Amino acid sequence: MKKTVHSNAPAEKLYEQVYDYLLERIRRGEWAAHEKLPSIRELANQLDVHRLTVFKAFQLLKLNKKVFVKDKSGYYVLPDSLMLIDTQQNPIISACVYENSLSEIHQVKAEYQFSKALLDPNLLPNHYLSSYVKKVFDLYPKVLGTYSTIQGDLELREALCRYFTDEYYFHLDADELLITAGSQEAIDLAARLLVKPRDTVLIERPTYSPAIDVFRRQGADILPVEIHPYGYQLEQVESLMKKYKPRLFYLNPTFHNPTGYTVPPEQRKKLIELASSYQCLLIEDDPYRDIYFGQKPPLPLFSYDTTGCVIYIRSFSKYIAPGLSIATVACRHPLMKSLVKTKSLSDNGTPLLNQKIFLHYFFSERLQQHLEKLRIALEIRKNIMEEELAETGWKWSSPAGGFNLWISLPEAPSMEKLLEKSIEQSISFVPGSICDPLREYHSWIRLCYSYLNEQQLRDGLNRFIGIFR
Repeated sequence: MKKTVHSNAPAEKLYEQVYDYLLERIRRGEWAAHEKLPSIRELANQLDVHRLTVFKAFQLLKLNKKVFVKDKSGYYVLPDSLMLIDTQQNPIISACVYENSLSEIHQVKAEYQFSKALLDPNLLPNHYLSSYVKKVFDLYPKVLGTYSTIQGDLELREALCRYFTDEYYFHLDADELLITAGSQEAIDLAARLLVKPRDTVLIERPTYSPAIDVFRRQGADILPVEIHPYGYQLEQVESLMKKYKPRLFYLNPTFHNPTGYTVPPEQRKKLIELASSYQCLLIEDDPYRDIYFGQKPPLPLFSYDTTGCVIYIRSFSKYIAPGLSIATVACRHPLMKSLVKTKSLSDNGTPLLNQKIFLHYFFSERLQQHLEKLRIALEIRKNIMEEELAETGWKWSSPAGGFNLWISLPEAPSMEKLLEKSIEQSISFVPGSICDPLREYHSWIRLCYSYLNEQQLRDGLNRFIGIFR
């Protein structure tokens, strides 16, 4: 029985559909590593297409390093590095060398967690938060028996609209906001809605590691955009947009993770112009906006957007109440309507209890005053980390906000060996390679100063420096 893959597709696109069909079968494991694929003639007959169409699909698989060729033999499945993992290895080493996944690193138990870009729970006003939990149950006695709407609690969305308008000059209404369970869900929803296999996606280099994983899962062709202390080389951005017509550009322009860099206002305005001109959506991830040391950061890109080219993701999970895991997405219609439909396939809405607690907790006067104290405490911790590292010869740009230092080591160590020895001493950190779409940056690491207290920072850093030396 023949399998038809092309329906009404134009002839020049048939090979892409054949490529997608073959790639999906490889991903499902129907052909194992080193296994020979059916011949071009056999597949052409099976799929009812011309042999040249199958040949072009095979060439694309070869180009994307999914198959390799044996002379006079045929095409074989290229073994993915993940298949080579020794299951007895420590997961943090496997993550660095093979999986490139931040979640694997976070699973490793360590006394000195320099890998977690999270807030020290002791810096939160925990007793104050607990009083708001009781208040929410008094105000909404049936909250545990009620689902939220898919788009999110209307009362919270209206409050956030007022907040965004007052703080950042957004002009939107409640129907243009979606509440998600953290920013990672928001990134995943956007990727599932917007990206299909072989779509071009621009991503900063380096960047937030899980975003790379999300877009790779969708089959995107990822093009890196270098980020520097001064921002981007806009000529590079325009050249990539003009040549490759990317579907979107995922970026984190404010206290960037992992570098801490902040893109200046004039570049933000130019990015909006470029995105509008080349019809490229900008996904602006903004998880650290309130954590600034000194001046407030520039306005979000969304503040400058008049054409609907920005999807703005604002997470409050990092520093307000990680346990509530609340983020919001702002974008224009009809894109918002499609995002809400995509979320409806995942869940029935972000938990209503979490939304109500966040609503009354975040907008309270005491919490807003606490943010001032939090900024001071985190700047002190950043300064301690920089003091401890001052004599090492390592290099970094001191960030004006956020949770991380992005550090260049003076020589390229064996990252696998450094990880192994660090774990033995109960230390975790993020190797630079997992933040890189090209899987390079082998002499870079990310150290977080937000999760440990002052004494733990000093003790852990002294121990880590000793391991490196």
